[in-house]
Amino acid sequence: MFTLSHTMPVNTEKPSLNQAQIWQGLLLKAENPVPFLDAMSACTVIDRGDNWLLRNFTLRGEEMQERVTFEPKNRVTFERTKSSAMGTILNEIVTLDDGDMGLRFTFTLDVDGLVDGSREETEFAERMSRSYFQGVGSTLAEIRRQVESGEMNTP
Repeated sequence: MFTLSHTMPVNTEKPSLNQAQIWQGLLLKAENPVPFLDAMSACTVIDRGDNWLLRNFTLRGEEMQERVTFEPKNRVTFERTKSSAMGTILNEIVTLDDGDMGLRFTFTLDVDGLVDGSREETEFAERMSRSYFQGVGSTLAEIRRQVESGEMNTP
């Protein structure tokens, strides 16, 4: 099992985004991550309740399932229920040391066939980290695109 975390400042590009816009973007990404993440090719919500949903999705050709829970305006937690890489992914709106807003993605995953702490697990984590952390940037880029196009109507 390994954990990777990456935080990106939100407002290094224009237009500047507020917390409501970031939160709305994270909600949209939970419902349908395909526009936000290049590695996702399909997603279907199969059940939902108060502050959670269950979704099936395709990531890099693998069929997976996650239970997604929402801590409003703060955090989205993705708990894998079917995957070769089981674990938890957090998307969090955070305050950076300089007071600016940041978006942090944290992954704690246990991959089938990889021994904890092995060279193979380390190499896998390094390969994966580049792709997953590009997801932080692509998520912010898609939120900006929706704000600029008027698709996202938040204060």
